Amino acid sequence: MRALRRALDRVAPHFEAGGRLQRLYPLWEAADTFLYTPAAVTHGGAHVRDALDLKRMMMLVVIATLPCVYMAFYNTGLQANLAIDPARADQLDGWRHAVIGWLGTGYAPGSWLANMVHGALYFLPLYAVTMAVGLAWEVLFAVVRKVEVNEGFFVTGMLFPLILPPTTPLWQAALAISFGVVLAKEVFGGTGMNFVNPALASRAFLFFAYPAAISGDQVWTAVPPAAALDGFTGATVLTQIRGAYGPFADMELSWWNAFIGLETGSMGETSALACLVGALIIAFTGVGSWRIMVAMALGTAGMAFIFNAVGSHTNPWFAVPFWWHMVLGGWAFAMAFMATDPVTAPFSDAARWVYGILIGALVVLIRVMNPAYPESVMLVILFMNVMAPLIDHGFVRANIRRRQRRLLQPQPGTGDGDGA
Repeated sequence: MRALRRALDRVAPHFEAGGRLQRLYPLWEAADTFLYTPAAVTHGGAHVRDALDLKRMMMLVVIATLPCVYMAFYNTGLQANLAIDPARADQLDGWRHAVIGWLGTGYAPGSWLANMVHGALYFLPLYAVTMAVGLAWEVLFAVVRKVEVNEGFFVTGMLFPLILPPTTPLWQAALAISFGVVLAKEVFGGTGMNFVNPALASRAFLFFAYPAAISGDQVWTAVPPAAALDGFTGATVLTQIRGAYGPFADMELSWWNAFIGLETGSMGETSALACLVGALIIAFTGVGSWRIMVAMALGTAGMAFIFNAVGSHTNPWFAVPFWWHMVLGGWAFAMAFMATDPVTAPFSDAARWVYGILIGALVVLIRVMNPAYPESVMLVILFMNVMAPLIDHGFVRANIRRRQRRLLQPQPGTGDGDGA
């Protein structure tokens, strides 16, 4: 590490003011502060120091996503290996299957290593493209603005591939993350200035620009139809409920599999257990608001209770209990990582309760009343991102009025006075 420190110090003059590479100073500074604590310190005046700076906060979120990353590896490979017809495995081609053949891991769904390798070959390329393209935009804007490269993209770069189907083309991922970084964040001033979540904005771009690549049944399993088992559809649990004609109670669905994450879906969203572990890390470290998490659960439970009480003979979604809503689709992932985004969520505690309750209630409302679009979490959170400043404003104004009334009230021990 000392040799690396000396190497960075040796090239530093070339990037500082007056050096021939001074325009690239943000790039050098990003590498230096990523590896080491910044050398610059404050001088004079009173300053409050906090151990939780921006870099540590972003790294804590990345650490909290690691259980989801593990499930993205394992479950993506598991679902693909379960769907492959052994008699048609020789029809699989492409560089991923060449790597599997070279490693000799095979396609046995009972093999942990085979599942991990197969899943990694889909997640890692999407992650690499996301980081390369997104960081290129971050560096470009930092160089033009002559500011430091912010660590905020490390979180966006991790979250975005986790909410994608494994079959997402790499070029589409590059376009989507470009949209999210440039038009959802940088044009508003960069990290801390965006009013919508960049990762969700990127996914929304894919949803509207290339709907066939992010919807339907076949995109959720990394297996070409020609090599799949006969009768395999790849439908998610959300889609199965949407297409059901009988009561929800008669459907042979496993809540435990949905909780663990052994179902088809976006790579990092399927496991409510992994998301719960991440949520606990975020809540206990203070990075995200536990109030939003609890409020979202309360909003989901309350709205689900209402529909359960109303009932329906034609729509099975009316009978879906709240504990099922919480393990379906991207609910758990959104609760842990998207709704709690400190930049796009409200700042006041009271507003966070309202924000979380509305997210949970709207998710259930759309799932039940619009079965054609059961995965409503993404657009609900984007909508609530836009509404968050308004919710904050309402509570701030109410607090101001309450304090004004308090000032106008006569203080104990004083009166109008009769005069002497």
